[in-house]
Amino acid sequence: MVRMIFSDMDGTLLDDHGYVTDTNAQLIRDSGIPFTLVSARAPMEMAEAIDRLALKGPQIGFNGGLIYERAGSGWRVLDQAPMAKADAERIIAAVSARFPNVSLSYYTVTDWYAARIDEGLRGEIAVSHQAPTLADYRTVFAQEDLAVLKIMLISFDPAEFARLKAFFAEAQFPGVSAQQSGTAWFEITSLAAKKSRGIDYVLRREGIDAADAAAFGDGHNDLPMLNMVGTPIVMANALPEIKQVAKHLTAANTEDGVGHGIWRFLK
Repeated sequence: MVRMIFSDMDGTLLDDHGYVTDTNAQLIRDSGIPFTLVSARAPMEMAEAIDRLALKGPQIGFNGGLIYERAGSGWRVLDQAPMAKADAERIIAAVSARFPNVSLSYYTVTDWYAARIDEGLRGEIAVSHQAPTLADYRTVFAQEDLAVLKIMLISFDPAEFARLKAFFAEAQFPGVSAQQSGTAWFEITSLAAKKSRGIDYVLRREGIDAADAAAFGDGHNDLPMLNMVGTPIVMANALPEIKQVAKHLTAANTEDGVGHGIWRFLK
């Protein structure tokens, strides 16, 4: 019997406009199975879905770099793995100098920072329904207790994106993980930030075996999550190599695939 469901957000739970539809929300709530979001997003970008689904338990953000739960109108941090402050500042300084046309922004638990609004961020704002605080990174890093959980880089120029990837492949940033996410997105987190780490924390906290958990996903960064649960369910819109790990295939994210998948395969 499935006792816990984990779900990716973009391309999985959310439609192509970044929303949980009414039908999907109703199906998920009515299932009565505890539901945890597992996303590269920040809490502020997950808040709408959390409230829409009336989720009270632990949630996983920043690809496992943050485990937290709702606490009134804010967040209670249960566990986090931020980058070392010096590493985050060094990366931001290097990218700003070497790749001035790359869209660069970064996140703490409660804030999203950028130096400017550009093409990349306009797309993020439209999908996440949030907006960054505009500030020079040197001003932000003057904060003594600053803890950066994710740096996001976006470039729609394939040649520039290839140079960016090559830079991180050659650079010495031993404490961080730098991974491509989609065709134009590059995300930097702590090396400890993995979706599987977050899921393991939640399962241990709730006393649930991984064999009794299900997960919904569509992308490469969902593979560790899908491979560690007893019932991996993959979206119809996923790439072929992601579908290969599925126990079940469900409808696309635009067709309420998570909600319908719960009732078809888990109830």
